Amino acid sequence: MSPELIHVYFMPGMAANPSIFEHIKLSENQFKVHLLEWIIPNPNESIADYAERLAQNVEHENSVLIGVSFGGLIVQEMSKFLSLNKLFIVSSIKNEHELPKRMKVAKRTKAYKLIPTRLLSNVEALAKYTFGETVTKRLELYKKYLSVSDKRYLDWAIEQMVCWKKDESLSNIIHIHGEKDGVFPINNIKGCIVVKGGTHIMIINKYKWFNENLPKLILS
Repeated sequence: MSPELIHVYFMPGMAANPSIFEHIKLSENQFKVHLLEWIIPNPNESIADYAERLAQNVEHENSVLIGVSFGGLIVQEMSKFLSLNKLFIVSSIKNEHELPKRMKVAKRTKAYKLIPTRLLSNVEALAKYTFGETVTKRLELYKKYLSVSDKRYLDWAIEQMVCWKKDESLSNIIHIHGEKDGVFPINNIKGCIVVKGGTHIMIINKYKWFNENLPKLILS
């Protein structure tokens, strides 16, 4: 394998598997794509400890790390343990201040503990929660993308998402966000590249934008 290849690691969103990146195509002459997967958290594991374990799967120095939604939080935590070329987040947040009001309320009231994660093993409920939209026409599609329904993982992931403690954004982060994101509204987001018409699932349905622009952003 040519040493000039840039290694690009992708981290999916909450409860999603790497198939959400199936339409992302980067030139094999320039890039080597690696798909990361969720692991089950240990009891009472901190997000930092979890990220350190996951970072062990990034095997190349000066890689590019790209995280979607909750995966965007995780790659920011992983970056503390890695030497990266570039760090991207997609449809995500850079600090706790970019959380939507409903999540801030859930944090303050601990309402997130009342979410019946056992019911989220139902794909329709899980898709509505993680993607922020109804799924009647796309249910079969989401059954393919959402496969991490372990209650230990869901309880942990929801709490880490809502209670993330990060006051300031990383200085070296590249944030790509959809103007119509229903989970993390664009009104709360600062300093991002805006994708016109992009929703929270734009990594799936706006893949042409990513295929055209990601190489340029990585190489710039």
